[in-house]
Amino acid sequence: MPVSKKKPTTSTSEGSTQQSSSPTLPEQDEFRQHLRHLAVSAVQVLIEQVMCEELEQCIGASWGEVTPERRGYRNGSYTRDLVTSTGCIEDLKVPRDREGVFHSQVFERYSRYEPEVAEALTQMFVSGTSTHKVGEVAATLMGVAPSASSVSRLNQTLTEQYETWRKRPLLAHYRILYLDGIHFSVRHGTQTDSTIILTALGVDLDGNKDVLALRACAGEDKDGWSCLVQDIRTRGATQIDLMVTDGHEGLLAAVSALFTATPRQRCVVHKQRNVLNAIPHRERKEVSTELAGIFKQEKKEDALLNLAAFKAKYQKRYPEAIRSLCEDEEHLLTFYAFPKVMHRYIRTTNAIESFFSNVRQRTDQIDAFTTETSCMTIVWAAMQDIHLPRIPVS
Repeated sequence: MPVSKKKPTTSTSEGSTQQSSSPTLPEQDEFRQHLRHLAVSAVQVLIEQVMCEELEQCIGASWGEVTPERRGYRNGSYTRDLVTSTGCIEDLKVPRDREGVFHSQVFERYSRYEPEVAEALTQMFVSGTSTHKVGEVAATLMGVAPSASSVSRLNQTLTEQYETWRKRPLLAHYRILYLDGIHFSVRHGTQTDSTIILTALGVDLDGNKDVLALRACAGEDKDGWSCLVQDIRTRGATQIDLMVTDGHEGLLAAVSALFTATPRQRCVVHKQRNVLNAIPHRERKEVSTELAGIFKQEKKEDALLNLAAFKAKYQKRYPEAIRSLCEDEEHLLTFYAFPKVMHRYIRTTNAIESFFSNVRQRTDQIDAFTTETSCMTIVWAAMQDIHLPRIPVS
């Protein structure tokens, strides 16, 4: 008798049962939120454990321990929020002692942000990112956006760091001092005005560059430059081998009054530009080549011969150009008194102009600063990431 075949109803029923019993996978966003919650919980446990160990070391005794080394007693805990790179921890339990001397190293006092998070947010502000955009980025990465008060505190911290830098002592002796200014737009009420940040860039005896001082002014007058140069002297820089400047009258007057005996090099690029402005366009190419050749001679004697020949050739044709060339003439060839390896670095203000270019790249997204203080602070913060290459000084 043939064996009857099994009906497929049973297997179909079992298959449907297995399919219905398989777990349903969560949506991607829900899964990510779950992972973030687990990570934040783990970080919270770790931080609370670290703080308990810190308190134990602070008071010199573990929980319930009687020891001669005990320096204090526990006093429960309080809760607070802390934004970390993992996410926002709510109701973090922070232990405390009776005397109130314990302070955790996990976060700054009164700060709602982990130091690395605060630094990242500050860097976004410094780069010109709007407060709204910073909030969006922070909410995406950490699940929380900084409040207006948090932004204010972060900026205040930045200002305090700038003030500390501004008052720091300087070296007594610098090989070179470059002086120049950079313009920014700053709002004064409903009006936007131009503000110039006067800048001193120093080169030490090993060839290392360092921004020595910044000062915000409405213009490059003698008083502004005098305050900047005097500040450098007050903080210890009393010996400077060479100053490199453009030809602004206010700057020259301040330098002459405060560093009378210091040799000064007039930027030859600025000087050539001034001279060529008095030459017709059709002849500028030829004249420019002759003019630049004066400052490319191997020896000062040859440079003087070329300078005399240039003046004799164009005196009658372009008297205004020659008049411009003769202004500050005694400071055009100062660089020849220094080692040849230094010449290309000290006959122009290119060193400080290059620095300004790097600052611009980091601040171009900011159309106008709200105050001079914020302008100074953000410019200072931006320059912290700028690499200043060494130059040969001997």
